[in-house]
Amino acid sequence: MYTFLRNKKVIGVSLVFACFLFVGFGCKERLTEYNTSLTIWGVFDLEGDYREVSNIYTEAHPFVEHVTFRKFTIDTYKDDLINALAAGNGPDIFMIHNSWLPAFADKVSVAPQSIVSAQDVRSQFVDVVAADTIRDDQVFALAPSVDSLALYYNKDIFNAAGITSPPETWEEFDDVVTRLTRIGDDGRILQSGAALGTAQNVSRPTDILTALMMQGGAEMRSGQSAAFNRSVGSGSSFINPGRDALLYYTTFARGGSSVYTWNNRQHHSIDSFFEGTTAMTISYSYNYDTIRTKNEKLNFAIAPLPQIDNNTLGQQANYGNYWMYVVAKNRPIPEKRSDEKFQITNDMKVWESWQFLKAFTLAGAGELPLVSSLDGSSYTVELSSDLAATYLAQTKKPAARLDLLEAQKNDQRFGAFALGNLIARSWERNNADAIDGIFFEMIDNVNRGQNIDKVLDLGAQRTTQLLR
Repeated sequence: MYTFLRNKKVIGVSLVFACFLFVGFGCKERLTEYNTSLTIWGVFDLEGDYREVSNIYTEAHPFVEHVTFRKFTIDTYKDDLINALAAGNGPDIFMIHNSWLPAFADKVSVAPQSIVSAQDVRSQFVDVVAADTIRDDQVFALAPSVDSLALYYNKDIFNAAGITSPPETWEEFDDVVTRLTRIGDDGRILQSGAALGTAQNVSRPTDILTALMMQGGAEMRSGQSAAFNRSVGSGSSFINPGRDALLYYTTFARGGSSVYTWNNRQHHSIDSFFEGTTAMTISYSYNYDTIRTKNEKLNFAIAPLPQIDNNTLGQQANYGNYWMYVVAKNRPIPEKRSDEKFQITNDMKVWESWQFLKAFTLAGAGELPLVSSLDGSSYTVELSSDLAATYLAQTKKPAARLDLLEAQKNDQRFGAFALGNLIARSWERNNADAIDGIFFEMIDNVNRGQNIDKVLDLGAQRTTQLLR
């Protein structure tokens, strides 16, 4: 047992140089000491969400003194981050949305293969994480959590209508919507079967539309071109899944359709759901606490996102919307302290940042192999708890790691999202916010009565311009 800084214990050490013992004298194995700290920037989380994670890690790690988190507001975060990185004043580690990686790829350091390999990610995380974080067999990012879409439903409204279970397919969904929608003599929607069909007052409508396209078998992009407007299949199975998805989504807001249940005059989908005037809404896990806080007496449950029945051309699919952690290429290096033997370099910071992210997302509890960023010495420390599990319990988020997801699958709160994460997908795009705006306009334009084929083709053309 070797004791280092702040009484931290290293349970094993293997130096890069040989240590030979001779009669009468010998040499003592000892790692070269240094001190560093790591800073994480991000959104939505609180500083306290990382306190226990930091305490567990720094207690185990002999040379990392602090891991601190700084929260930013979502409205300014991206600009603040880009400006800080350009000025050399950025953090060691920062959060990016899973759709942002193409825009930040030249600003981050890839994981050293000896710390995290592409195979590590593919074998231990849900597929969407591997698809989003690996480029040319190199790992660019890691994520402890993934969020996906699920169906929130009002159990009291279901019970009053004699509906015993939530819909599993879109065909069943249509039937439930029809049975639960109530429209007054004046044409006003008194009770909505589902908050679906518009862009203005639905939570993440573009994500729902994308999930429908993916379920139908749409290829979102082909090379540098958008492809969601293209037909697929052959013969009697020849369909246009992007068109079908856009038509289906907007049907719920089309007056006179059999499933007409929503329009732009309704309150926002989350509001109308917790107010008890809407039977179903589709959203992410982060809205659970919002709904519960706004109406603690609301009797609701969560079910997996419906899928296409007897899907022959498409597949089961959900949409993954989450935040990843990356390591900055360049960051400010603090001046050498008087009690330090060595100056911390940028390469050392990168190395220690990736070692932390491995512990934070992959390692689990127990022995954690580490390598000194100064002299390459290898050693092993003991993590008292699984850092990812600790973080997920604190923030109440669905897991990205498969073993943790398995434990959430039967949980009343997380089960639907855990199942959704297993089939979650995303697609690479350089300017995700602008493309979201294009999808938003496609929904609006179809609802205004514009020709759906022209709307879809124009949307694909505009998206292609942003992909190139």
